[in-house]
Amino acid sequence: MKNFMDKDFLLETPSAVKLYHDYAAKLPIIDYHCHLSPREIAENKTFSNITELWLYGDHYKWRAMRSCGVDEKYITGKSSDFEKFSEFCRIMPLLAGNPVYHWSHLELRRYFDCELTINSKNCEAIWNLTSEKLAKEKLGARDYITNSGVTLLCTTDDPADNLRYHKMIAESGFSTKVLPAFRPDKTMNIDKKGVCAYIATLSESTGVEITDYDSLCAALEVSLDRFEALGCKTADHGLDAFAFANPDPYHANEAFKKALANDGEGITAQDLAIWRTQMLRFFGKQYVKRGFVMQLHYGVFRNPNKTMFDILGPDTGYDTIQANNCITDLACLLNYLNVSDALPRTILYPINPADNAAIGTLCGSFCRGDGSGMPTVVQGSAWWFNDNIDGMETQMRSTANLASLGCFLGMLTDSRSFMSYPRHEYFRRIMCNLIGSWLERGMYPDFDYAAELVCRISYENTKNYFGFDV
Repeated sequence: MKNFMDKDFLLETPSAVKLYHDYAAKLPIIDYHCHLSPREIAENKTFSNITELWLYGDHYKWRAMRSCGVDEKYITGKSSDFEKFSEFCRIMPLLAGNPVYHWSHLELRRYFDCELTINSKNCEAIWNLTSEKLAKEKLGARDYITNSGVTLLCTTDDPADNLRYHKMIAESGFSTKVLPAFRPDKTMNIDKKGVCAYIATLSESTGVEITDYDSLCAALEVSLDRFEALGCKTADHGLDAFAFANPDPYHANEAFKKALANDGEGITAQDLAIWRTQMLRFFGKQYVKRGFVMQLHYGVFRNPNKTMFDILGPDTGYDTIQANNCITDLACLLNYLNVSDALPRTILYPINPADNAAIGTLCGSFCRGDGSGMPTVVQGSAWWFNDNIDGMETQMRSTANLASLGCFLGMLTDSRSFMSYPRHEYFRRIMCNLIGSWLERGMYPDFDYAAELVCRISYENTKNYFGFDV
């Protein structure tokens, strides 16, 4: 029996071991999609205990605790930080096979040099060790980023944000580039209560009075200029369940005015489909002009538990996979953008693993040579409920089967935690094990080319696809 999470963890062949240790492990990280707080980076926030680092905003861990029947008072409630950590330790042995189990041990080892197994027996020792290290070293948010080998990361930022914390970071001389990523979901979701307040905020932020579709677009161009000036290279959209409708500026404008008149009430499914498609046409043209990469995350059914949504709000670990298949609608969207000269480089992220093959083939339908050596439309890394061993392997095998694994963009954290970067190590080990197995089985002939694949997927492809200056 192998030792628990030893230096060759997840590496099952000599080729996998060599690919990981000699190549993947030595490469820096570009985290092109995360939810870290620019303010906390700018202010170099420090943390007093491991609960603050691990459990304050990590809904992956919250969900794992709920799956073990932990009372909410120990997750987001008013229990003490030690009580919350104690409950987390108690349930950890129940999470065999769950990526949170592996991630947590990797985080403990990489940031605290602690190889204790996380359980109730070791809870107090881990708490004391980590508390002493945090007090002694006084590590801040930036230290966790640089110590993880991150050369560049993209946060997720609203168009109404003035980006002052990004300016502070850029002017501070911080060695890691921290770029904003444009996330205009609130302009897309005009059926949501609160849309009027948001549009007022965007109007104030940009200095443009927003009364209709045209003035909204003018305001968004001001915002896009602001983002671009601070080095933004990408925009991200959470499409959830997407329905295509032929763009129609007149009816889109009527839907928007209805939303402003009734604060989102009365917007029909057809109104929303017309509006979102019209907006994506606008955004697509802007991204093409500015050289932004468009990321489309889709397939989420958000906040199905209304009771907990009313208590905790969004992004607290209650979202689930949307069962509806919208591949045809996405195909219609890409086609429309393509014929409208509004299709930028685009990354598609399905949350339903059943969509892997369809997305893999859809990407291939819209690739064209642009002189860069990279495809136009690609499938993103196994996202959210799929960033586990099975999900990552399945996604990479599907990409290899239907497209080009050598052009895959690799891992991102999609996280709100400064200790999430071992997820890149986890991914790289899984990737090296997969490619190494092909070498060992005679399915791929050349170790040097395999090493090149590993380097491309771990780092080089992302740098080139986005055009990052690192």
